[in-house]
Amino acid sequence: QVQLVESGGDLVQPGGSLRLSCAASGSFSRINFMRWYRQAPGKEREWVAAITSGVYTNYADSVKGRFTISRDNAKNTVSLQMNSLKPEDTAVYYCNADILVQGATYTYWGQGTQVTVSS
Repeated sequence: QVQLVESGGDLVQPGGSLRLSCAASGSFSRINFMRWYRQAPGKEREWVAAITSGVYTNYADSVKGRFTISRDNAKNTVSLQMNSLKPEDTAVYYCNADILVQGATYTYWGQGTQVTVSS
């Protein structure tokens, strides 16, 4: 069974930095796209950043220039470096990935990790 597990969420002051990680485990052939989403209280889940199996990345306008997504294909991990954090970045952050399992591609979600930006 494939699982995605996030880590790194914490309470941080405005202007601070945090690094989230997500590790995939289980039996699979390949991980294609990997993404980060977030969901703030009372709001819908929103896309934050994405990275292909190569080096192409894309970001939501709200985090562009402050967040950096990266991945380690050897370790099956994806990370999100978050700098210049703002209170509006407070949310549960979810890892998401398209994973090839026995010839078919499935989209998996992690359980989420809480990021709180507050003084």
